[in-house]
Amino acid sequence: MLRILIVDDSPMIRSSLRSWFERNPQWRVCGEADNGQLAIEKVDELHPDIVLMDFQMPVMNGLEATRRISSRAPGTAVLLFTMHPSGELLKAARAAGAKDVVSKSDRLSDHLSTALKQINA
Repeated sequence: MLRILIVDDSPMIRSSLRSWFERNPQWRVCGEADNGQLAIEKVDELHPDIVLMDFQMPVMNGLEATRRISSRAPGTAVLLFTMHPSGELLKAARAAGAKDVVSKSDRLSDHLSTALKQINA
C-alpha cells in the first residue's frame, strides 16, 4: 500500500484528491498540508511513499519544498502538481528531485494514475 501526502493550498482540491485516492485500496492518504513548509514537516513526521505537491503555494512553493524533501527523504517520491505545466517546469522539477509534473487540468485521473504506476514500478 502506497502512503500519500497531499499538499495543496486549496481545501477543495485536497478533499477531491483524497476522495479519488481513497477509491483505490492500494493507496492510502496519510496526511495533508497547505504549504511547502508544512509539507516538509509532514514528510518528517509521516514518512509517506509519495508526495503530491502543488507548485504555487504560500509560505514556500512546491519547487523549493521538493528540493528540501528530496535531500531529507530521498526515498520519498514527489509528483509536482500544477495548472500550468511546461517543459521548463518539468526540467526544474526534475532538477529539484521530483519524479514528474502532473497537470491539474488535462484528464487528471489518467495522468495521475500513470505517474503513480511509474513510481511504483
